[in-house]
Amino acid sequence: MSIRVMLAEDEAIIRLDLKETLEEEGYEVVGETGRGDEAVALARELKPDLAILDIKMPGLDGLEVARELTSDRVCAVLILSAFSQRDLIERARDAGALAYLVKPFQRSELVPAVEVAIGRFRELRALTELTESLEEQLAARKIIDRAKGLLIDTCGLSESSAFSFIQHTAMGERATMQSVAERVLAGELRPEGP
Repeated sequence: MSIRVMLAEDEAIIRLDLKETLEEEGYEVVGETGRGDEAVALARELKPDLAILDIKMPGLDGLEVARELTSDRVCAVLILSAFSQRDLIERARDAGALAYLVKPFQRSELVPAVEVAIGRFRELRALTELTESLEEQLAARKIIDRAKGLLIDTCGLSESSAFSFIQHTAMGERATMQSVAERVLAGELRPEGP
């Protein structure tokens, strides 16, 4: 599956050169625009793997576009600019750009910049998913612990018996332990008497 790229560059000749170079290198250019405000809408619609953004564009500048796309994790962002001042590079980094390429660029510089941006974006996405998964697991664990505590206090169960009750009920109902624990906390479920 080829990497899908969107271009936002207000100079048509550079945009054309960029598109040809990318396609020759095996990338799929799925959209292009010369306006920053159109770039945001286009990226949200097309969901490319990478947006290559010029900094100076009408509508919105590339840094604002980068900020919008990266805050919503729409795609990886590579900034393309004729300017190489350190403060501009730092602003691009702070806006979420994962790579920065100075015009005029060489073909030999473009592919590594694209690959680095895509690779970093995939790593960030994987870390975000892992963090969300761990947060969900922690939240579930807290609910289960609260339900165990309630069973210990109200039913006189030991901690291991309370856990076993939640676990066995979940297995028997083919439900999650969290959903069983939520029912215990809501007062809808208690172990049968002796």
